[in-house]
Amino acid sequence: MMLLLALSLPALAVAQEADKTVPKVSYVTLVPAFVGNFGNGPRMKFYKADLSLRVPNAEAEAKVKHHEPLIRNQLVMLFSQQTEESMSTPGAREALRAEALKQVQSVLAQEEGQPLVQDLLFNNLIVQ
Repeated sequence: MMLLLALSLPALAVAQEADKTVPKVSYVTLVPAFVGNFGNGPRMKFYKADLSLRVPNAEAEAKVKHHEPLIRNQLVMLFSQQTEESMSTPGAREALRAEALKQVQSVLAQEEGQPLVQDLLFNNLIVQ
């Protein structure tokens, strides 16, 4: 029994050390969902987007939540400038996601001095 305990202690120490080196990633979901119209032409087009932002730690999460109104404003402006083509195909949606990430990082870099957000994810994007 003592031998088993002695052998398990180094493994436990390695597991605890591994926990310290793995970064704790957080996701900030922007609630409520973004809903609005976009495009130009005779017929109105609408979108609904559920977004989450991936941040590296709890400190960054708090800062992102603090600047959420400014982030939301920037994203609403971006989405409202889109065309039907830029919201309909998977490749175009990926380009929109990349541009949205870039704009969020730009806002946070201006406000906090660093981008803070690692990725932007569309949990749901409905266009009609």
